[in-house]
Amino acid sequence: MDKILEVQHLKKYFETPRGVLHAVDDVTFSVERGKTIGVVGESGCGKSTLGRTIIHLLESTEGKIILNGEDITRVNKSELKAVREKMQIIFQDPYSSLNPRMTVSETIKEPLVLSGRFQKGEIEAKTEEIMESVGLAERLINSYPHELDGGRRQRIGIARALALNPEFVVCDEPVSALDVSIQAQILNLMQDLQAEKNLTYMFITHDLSVVRFISDTICVMYLGQLVETCPSKELFRKPLHPYTKALLSAIPSTDIHNRKQRILLRGEVTSPINPKPGCRFAARCNYACEKCSEQQVLEEVEPGHFVSCCRVKEINS
Repeated sequence: MDKILEVQHLKKYFETPRGVLHAVDDVTFSVERGKTIGVVGESGCGKSTLGRTIIHLLESTEGKIILNGEDITRVNKSELKAVREKMQIIFQDPYSSLNPRMTVSETIKEPLVLSGRFQKGEIEAKTEEIMESVGLAERLINSYPHELDGGRRQRIGIARALALNPEFVVCDEPVSALDVSIQAQILNLMQDLQAEKNLTYMFITHDLSVVRFISDTICVMYLGQLVETCPSKELFRKPLHPYTKALLSAIPSTDIHNRKQRILLRGEVTSPINPKPGCRFAARCNYACEKCSEQQVLEEVEPGHFVSCCRVKEINS
C-alpha cells in the first residue's frame, strides 16, 4: 500500500479572548497515492482548517504531517518552497481566490515563474498545455476573471493548482459555489485529471452526494475531531456513528414509496473553546451515557471501518 500522506495526531488551536479554540483536535488518517479522501461535516467543524494546516497555509500546534515518508511538520522557508510544489489547494470561491488584475495566462504562469525552473519559452508552452488540459479555450488567454463565468474561473483555479504537477491537492469545497450542471463538469474534469496525472485528492465538502461520487474513503468530522472513517460505499451502506447516521438521514430522497426516517438532532452544540474531555457530540446524541464523558478513541470496529464512540457496538447490534 503506497501511502502518499500520513497525518498523525494533528492539532490546530487558536487563542481567543474566551480561551483556546480547538479547531482541529487529534486527527489521524492516511491517504493512498492516486486516491481521493473525502472530509465531510457541518460548517465550522474544522474541515478547511485541517486542509490548510496540512499544506502549511496554517502551522500546526501539535502532531505530524508526513509526505512520501518525509516529516514535513516543521519546515524552513526553502523547504516550504519544495513542499509547495508537491502540495497545492483549489479554493472554494473561484472569484475571490483569483487576482482581478491578472489575466488567465498571468495567473497560470505565476507559479511557473516563481519556481524558477522554466525558461520563458517553456513557460508559454506549458501555460497553453495546462489551459488545454482543463478545458480553457485559447481565446481566453488574455481575459480577466470578471469577464468569465464561475465554471471557467474554477478551471483557472484548477489550472493554477496543477501548474507545477503536484502530487497531493486539497480541494476545499471546489464546486459548492457553482450551478449544479457546472458542478458535474468540474467534478468530471477533476476525475479525468486525477486518472491522467495520478493525483491524490483531499476533497472537503458538506455535500454528501458530491463526496459519495468522488471519494474512495470518507472521514466524518465533528467539532475538530474525526468520528468515523471508512470506504465511501461502506459509509453509505452502513453508517455506525450516531452523528453519521443523522447526517446521512438528511439526504433528500426521490423514492416516495420508501421514505427515510429523518433523525433530528436536539440539544446545544458543544463549544470548541476549551472543550471538556469526552465525546463532543454527547449533548445532541440520543444514546449518550456516563461513559461519553470519558475520552473517546477512533477504533477499528470492522475491517477498515473506524469509529469514535464507546457505545458503537450496542447501538448497531
